[in-house]
Formats: sequence, C-alpha cells, structure tokens
Amino acid sequence: MSKGSVEPENKEALKNFITQEIEKDLQEGKNGGAVLTRFPPEPNGYLHIGHAKSICLNFGLAQQFGGKTNLRFDDTNPVKEDVEYVDSIMEDIRWLGFEWEGEPKYASDYFDQLYEWAVMLIKKGKAYVDHQSAEEIAAQKGTPTEPGQESPYRNRTVEENLELFEKMKNGEFEEGECVLRAKIDMASPNMHLRDPLMYRIIKKEHHRTGDKWCIYPMYDFAHGQSDFIEGITHSICTLEFEVHRPLYNWFLEQIIEDMDPKPTVVPRQIEFARLNLNYTVMSKRKLLELVENNYVDGWDDPRMPTISGLRRRGYTPESIRDFADRIGVAKRDGIIDVALLEHCVRDDLNKTAPRVYAVLDPVKLIITNYPEGKVEMMVAVNNPEDESMGTREIPFSREIYIEKDDFMIDPPKKFFRLAPGKEVRLKNAYIIKCEDYKQDENGEVTEIYCTYDPDTRSGMEGSKRKVKGTLHWVSVEQSIPAEVRLYDRLFSDEDPNGHDGVDFKEFLNPDSLKIVKTARLEPNLKDVKPLDKFQFQRLGYFCVDKTSSEDNLVFNRTVPLKDTWAKMAKKK
Repeated sequence: MSKGSVEPENKEALKNFITQEIEKDLQEGKNGGAVLTRFPPEPNGYLHIGHAKSICLNFGLAQQFGGKTNLRFDDTNPVKEDVEYVDSIMEDIRWLGFEWEGEPKYASDYFDQLYEWAVMLIKKGKAYVDHQSAEEIAAQKGTPTEPGQESPYRNRTVEENLELFEKMKNGEFEEGECVLRAKIDMASPNMHLRDPLMYRIIKKEHHRTGDKWCIYPMYDFAHGQSDFIEGITHSICTLEFEVHRPLYNWFLEQIIEDMDPKPTVVPRQIEFARLNLNYTVMSKRKLLELVENNYVDGWDDPRMPTISGLRRRGYTPESIRDFADRIGVAKRDGIIDVALLEHCVRDDLNKTAPRVYAVLDPVKLIITNYPEGKVEMMVAVNNPEDESMGTREIPFSREIYIEKDDFMIDPPKKFFRLAPGKEVRLKNAYIIKCEDYKQDENGEVTEIYCTYDPDTRSGMEGSKRKVKGTLHWVSVEQSIPAEVRLYDRLFSDEDPNGHDGVDFKEFLNPDSLKIVKTARLEPNLKDVKPLDKFQFQRLGYFCVDKTSSEDNLVFNRTVPLKDTWAKMAKKK
C-alpha cells in the first residue's frame, strides 16, 4: 500500500465484477502478478463527485490487491488546460486520503514516444494525413447502419504521409488544415474504428512543453499508449469508453506486433458505470459555464458538486469514501439519489462534530426573576456519541436569545415550544414559563418575558421534572455575531439535464443560498478555524468558511439534521 493512503471503508463493497476480472488475471499469471491502476484526469477543470468515485475505485482496487496507483494528467489539449487545475486535482486526491505512486505523470511526458509510434504506423501503411475539413470528415463517417466513405487522401504513399506529418510537426500547416488519421475500416460497425483521428494541429503554448509541439495526440491515441508505457495492468474507465475499447486494443496491437521480446505487461481496459446524481449536473462544460457566468462563486462554491465545493461546504473525506462504497460498482448507468450522499455526511458528522449553540433568527427573552448581573456557567456535553470529546461551559444570564420560530402567541395543538402560559426547558439550564411578550407596530414579537424555576437547573434534583419542549439559546451579552450561509441544492429539478430544448440553467434553485446576518453564537466559537465542523443544536451541521476571520465569522450549512427535501417531494 502506498504511503499515506487509507484502507477502504468497506472491503466487501469492493467485491464486484472488476475484482473478479483482476482475480482471474492474477490466477492466470498475467502481468507477472502485478496490479497497477491509474487515475487519468484531464487538467481542464476541477474534479467533481463522479471523479471521487473513480478515485476511490482505482486506489481501492490497487490497495485490495497489494498494488499501486499512478496519477497521470491527460494533458493533450493546451486550449483548455491550466496549472490551476493540476494543483487542485492533486489537493483533492490527497484530501480524500490517497497517495499516488511516485511523482505525478503526464501524457505530455510521452509526446516524443507517441510521435515515433505515429511515424511507425505511417510506415506500416496504417496511418495517413488527411487534408479534409472536420465537417467533411464527419460527413464521410456514415451511420451505425451504413458504411462510411473513404477519404480521397486515404491512399497516399508512405513517403508522402511521412513528409506531410513532418510538416505538421514543424508548424508548416495552419490549425484545421490537416490531421493524421489511422487507416482501419470505414465499414466497421464500430464508428470509432472508421479511420479515427490520431493528431490535430493546435498552435497554443502547452503548460509543460511550451511551444515545442504544435501537433497534439487525440485521447484515443494517447491514453492506451500512456497506460502501456507506465506498465498499467488494468485501465478502469467509465462506461462511455466501452465502444472505444476495440480502438484501445487496436493501437496497442500495432505497437506490440513488431516487439521482440513481447512485453510481459499489456494493459486491459475494464468499464464501469459512471456516477450520476440527481439534482445536479456532472458535465465539466456545464460546470465551467456556471463558474464563468457567475451563477456560482467559483469552482469551490459550496453548491457545486466539485470535491473542493463539497470540502468547503463541510463534507468529510470519510463521508465521500463511505458514499463511494455504498453505491458500489455497476455495469449499467443509473441515477443515485443525492440524499444518500447527504446521509453519509450526516452519519459521519454525527459521530465527529461537536454540538454547539447557535441562534440564527434571534428574539430576546428576559427571565424576570433571574438576578440582574448574574452569570452562571452551564455544562454541556460536546458530543453524546463520543464521551472522549468531553464537556464545555456556556454562560447563562438574565437575558438570552432564542429562535423566533420557537415562540408563538397562538400555537397549534402540538406545538411543544414556547407560548404564553407554557413551560419549556432551556437545554442544559432551567425550565422557564412564558408570562408575557412585547410586539412592535407590525405585530412582530420583540421581547418575551419568562420566569424560571431555580430548582430545575440541569444536573440538579429538580431537573427531573418533565416538560415536552427543549430549546437552545445563547446569552445576549456573551454571545458573538456571525454570518451563516444556508446552502441548499443548486437545482430545483431532479434531472436538470433531462428536458429536451430547455437550458439546464432554467432549473437553478433560486433558494440555493440564503445569507443570515443576524446569527448569534455561544462564545466558545470565537477561535474557530476554516473547515472546523459543528452541529448547531436542532439546526443542522455547519462548517467554518474559508473566508471566515476572527472579526467576521462565516459558517456554511453542510446539511440540515434531516432530509427536508424528501418531505417536500411528498407534498408535491
């Protein structure tokens, strides 16, 4: 196991059709008994939850079989790539708890070798330079039931193709003027075998190779060969690459054909169903559109399904690995309910997040028979799920804040909170009884007047007296202000992609972010740090935002305590 990596949360979850194939290969003695997987992201955007599943699968499979995993950036398109994305991808993988083998690798590391193999294919009469436009090539591809038409340049001589490909490499042609294509079968029922593109001209500086190259390999030509160069044994891909597998194998066969001795390790592509979540989009193009047009606050906006967005929102690596284990590995595409992801983070934070008091929409409550100027320190358990987290003290005084929603003048029958003449317990403090209240000219309650029973302090004998309601609170004088951002799902529709002719942005949830500037917190939170996580009693799980400071505390809601969306769906 690689240094710094983590054990899979649920080893049983890793027993699937892919592990069966790997076990079979090992039993047959293939690849010298080695297992080397890879995670090959394109550095053209931030990773999302779908990539997290792939990361957990690739690293998890290698760990299960005592193997290793490479990180290789598929940097074959300098138009869309950026070092920012490279750095964010490495940060995300390490945050999830995994460490790749050796230094990160890049497809660009192999550009010289890929070029030599392209020349070899030309010499074997299996590649040619085509001067047709992209539109002409697409029109000649045919359909799945009708064969394509051969390019008029398909039967150029080897010498002519070598000369033209050299000119492509030397920058003597403009972008789009010509491409290099493999010569396979224009009548193949597999469209990907109908003379696929191998190289195109892109005159843009590359983030690693600078201006050395102006021709760049296509994914299908670079991917399998990069696997082969690195000695990858099992190339685990998502299901959309299943139809690419014959081409993956064809390129490898051409390279291996003349090798002597034959290589002992030949990569094998195995496909699994990609992760699709409801109430979100997983397309990098669409996510980039949301970022560039300011529908969200960057790639790490807590509403985004990106790993960095989930991290900023308060998700833990343990919860995401647990989610990946729970959904398992399937052979068919399906849609996973995002409620399962939310359940996983609740389950983890329930065990690990300290409970604290926060009042988001405060109304002042005055305990009229409590001594003025007196402050008591009430003892509260930090997390009843973990005694080792200990206790803390919270200041209690004559004037406190409670949530406005916890008081009603004329409550319904089963309202077990505070109302005129009603009693409730203040958590970890006393039982109080509402005696009166004050309203402003608009009928809004501005102050509540109560009396307390001094014999009912939490932990005292009188505290055994039962009342139906328990409220959280903070002391007016000692509490501290904070901004709280109530994040919800970014889309209001379960399938924002599934409406023909309707832009997915039409389904953006207008209530995906509500900013609360009135929140008051217990003073123990004054020294929190970004990404610290808490359960606000009765309200949900919250995380300190990266923009938070000592002078301006900012908290993001990770999830409510319960799945409120399930209740909303039932009402519709």
